[in-house]
Amino acid sequence: MEKNRVSIKVCGSSYTILTEDDTAYVEELAELIDSEMKQVSQSSPSLSTTQCAVLVALDQADACKKATASADNLRAQIKDYLEDSARARMEVDVARREIERLSRENSNLRSRLAGK
Repeated sequence: MEKNRVSIKVCGSSYTILTEDDTAYVEELAELIDSEMKQVSQSSPSLSTTQCAVLVALDQADACKKATASADNLRAQIKDYLEDSARARMEVDVARREIERLSRENSNLRSRLAGK
């Protein structure tokens, strides 16, 4: 796949990123990180840029880990729903066959009664 060269600026420092991702996407990520670093820096002016970056990285890693856990949980729930749905479909098929059997039996019994 073709690599894109993206120039970004975070906390006043310029970076050139070589990525397969869309340029706008990488720029959006840079804006997010820049914004978060500015917020951390404003709330704790005594922190260095590296310390701000570490705090933002920890926050992002936490969000990523929680999102992954949430996605895993949703996948497990969907799997359970699919299994329940398959079970219900099987039960419906069994019930339909039983209804058909009882309907035939009912028809046979009516025929016998009508013939007497």
